[in-house]
Amino acid sequence: MKLQNYLWVSQEVQDAIRENKPVVALESTIISHGMPYPQNVETALRVEKTVRDNGAIPATIAILGGKLCVGITPEQIEYLGKKGLKVIKASRRDLPVLLSRGEDGATTVATTMIAAAMAGVRIFATGGVGGVHRGAETTMDISADLEELAQTDVTVICAGAKSILDLGLTLEYLETKGVTVVGYQTEELPAFYCRKSGFPVDYRLDTPAEIAAAVLVKEQCELKGGMLITNPIPEEYAMPEKEMDECIQHAISIANEQGIKGKNITPFLLDRIKTLTDGKSLEANIKLVLNNAKLGAEIAIELCKQRG
Repeated sequence: MKLQNYLWVSQEVQDAIRENKPVVALESTIISHGMPYPQNVETALRVEKTVRDNGAIPATIAILGGKLCVGITPEQIEYLGKKGLKVIKASRRDLPVLLSRGEDGATTVATTMIAAAMAGVRIFATGGVGGVHRGAETTMDISADLEELAQTDVTVICAGAKSILDLGLTLEYLETKGVTVVGYQTEELPAFYCRKSGFPVDYRLDTPAEIAAAVLVKEQCELKGGMLITNPIPEEYAMPEKEMDECIQHAISIANEQGIKGKNITPFLLDRIKTLTDGKSLEANIKLVLNNAKLGAEIAIELCKQRG
């Protein structure tokens, strides 16, 4: 059957793409699995407002009733937020079944990239990407986000890989897959809640125009895959590295004791870290997402200008 049976794009987003106006894709896992209600809905709406305030059009993406929906409404965001963990966290592997059954799903980085590319949206702002989990040399637990970055033509703006991961192995994996990792005004990979990780990025670019130029060249040369733009959390909201590492290690040990694995481990660890930091990590999470949305809008605007 035709793609139109499984893809719905809002009229606003369709018009913007046709008229070469800036659009920024946004994910929905952060709504259902990243934060509790009502903070999840409030944050999602704030992120959309941040994109608009900075001159671009937000396109929050989710699976609703068996369709990949690009540019959902505030009412649909509220629906996902209230349903919360009952919404399936959907990666690439889940799409055939969810779409054929007419079910709902919250899109991860991977599925948001897929839907954005189908709709013609090339810039996507999120919190942090998935990566290689600690201990992956024995568990083989590697996020599908990395494979998607290797094959789908969408540029992802994030605050680095989530600090619960093995950041060194994540960078090695991305290098193997040929994914360019850019630091926005930094030479060091941000570590989600923290500004530094000790690991260098491939390139430092200091302006949205420089990033857009690289994206455009990649587009014009038809180079396969995405680019990863890492944007450090604003300094005033960053968490101390030593404190976060201790919290992460403690949360991982609890997850190991309880046998939590696979797609359940990231939301479990983020929730446990929120408890261990008395909610400070959740506030940091919100601030870094807003910061990425702003940069995403700025890059999308520059990309449209350079396309002419």
